[in-house]
Amino acid sequence: MPTAYRNLIDGEMIETARTMDVVNPANESVIGTVPACGKEELDRAVAAARRAFKTWSKTPIEDRRAAIKAISAIIKENADELHRLLTAEQGKPHGQAMNEIIGASAMVGAQATLDLDDEINEDSDTRLSRTRRVPVGVVGGIVPWNFPVMMAMQKIAPAMLSGCTIVLKPSPFTPLTTLRLAELIKDAAPAGVINVITGEDSLGPMITEHPDIDKITFTGSTATGKKIMEGASRDLKRITLELGGNDASIVLPDADVEKVAEQLFWSSFANAGQICVAAKRIYIHEDIYDDLSKAIAEYAKSVKVGDGSQQGTGVGPIQNRKQYERVLELIQDAKDQGYQFLVGGDHDPSVPGYYVPITILDNPPEDARIVAEEQFGPVMPLMKFSSDDEVIERANNSDYGLAGAVWTKDTERGVRIAEQLETGTVWVNEYLHFSPFTPFGGHKQSGFGAEYGKEGLLEFTYPQVITVRKNANV
Repeated sequence: MPTAYRNLIDGEMIETARTMDVVNPANESVIGTVPACGKEELDRAVAAARRAFKTWSKTPIEDRRAAIKAISAIIKENADELHRLLTAEQGKPHGQAMNEIIGASAMVGAQATLDLDDEINEDSDTRLSRTRRVPVGVVGGIVPWNFPVMMAMQKIAPAMLSGCTIVLKPSPFTPLTTLRLAELIKDAAPAGVINVITGEDSLGPMITEHPDIDKITFTGSTATGKKIMEGASRDLKRITLELGGNDASIVLPDADVEKVAEQLFWSSFANAGQICVAAKRIYIHEDIYDDLSKAIAEYAKSVKVGDGSQQGTGVGPIQNRKQYERVLELIQDAKDQGYQFLVGGDHDPSVPGYYVPITILDNPPEDARIVAEEQFGPVMPLMKFSSDDEVIERANNSDYGLAGAVWTKDTERGVRIAEQLETGTVWVNEYLHFSPFTPFGGHKQSGFGAEYGKEGLLEFTYPQVITVRKNANV
């Protein structure tokens, strides 16, 4: 019997007459039901957030900081329960799920240490001018299904610290862990500061267009981000958009084949490739292409694809049927075009669950759909290049600009290449490293604004300049 989950509105866990089923992607069984909220519940949540904002925005920052640290501790204390629930609804292996839960706890705790100090613009004989940061107001947070807990908390924590209140919408595919977490933390802050409501896709536009929501923070696809931007423009809501990516990794000829093969594999296939900054295009210098492509393919054969709750699983299922079908469509297109596969390419539709085999393509053309489009699945195209200038141009030939990487023993050369990539983040000789103190955001159609760090915190504030004329004759 599926478990029924409730929403958090104004400090209370509530139910609705209409509910939605949540499916385990490993076996397609229904594992929970959640409220299907509409305008009525959204209005209640926004009204609660608006009431709470009046006092929370005036609460000393040290008290807000303490509440966030308490949430960090609650996440860590309940990590065993939360990570198992996360695997059941998202599909990622237990180890990766635990990393997300513990990572979310650490990120929240670290963000609680950030400050919003006033900045002195002028302190002269005639005037004192300072810039202070004031909270934007009620925030609408919309969260994706690939990292539901981490993405939820990276919206909740800075909103709270800045003095904002929040109405958070988890993905309808992965709401369970977030709702359980909401139940655990509901008393960590005053009623109305954090509200978590679930609903179908129609709930997102309602949040974006709600007149009493002052800011939208969204993580998801570029197509949806454009719709959010359009909806938010009607009353000039502030927005932060972290959108899609088609991230390129560049492997220079001096890279150690044996050492980088495993790292390159996981840069693409962690979380079954369902990461906005996963390496989705890997360019390998022609001098080492044959050896490195062979080494990656051999490593891939050692990784088990299966149910994330089972021991030894390295790559779990795609999270939902829609994305599963899209990834299979891209693979089928590559087969139809006659591209060569080093690993994978076939799947068994008779097996329950949204499993896509680890798939690695051998030097497809630059205009192949499998290269030009964001796969967001366990698919890795490998391509040859011959010069730095050539590969930089090819890497930048994309509407996206989220992240990328360069692999080389010559770090100076690696940095020179990194500085020419049109992306918000570039790693040299590592991948998927994030810091709560370092801003993260995209260029081009990968979004704008920032998350994490001081820059991410400032996204939830307005600057207010106060200038005082000294010795004024009034």
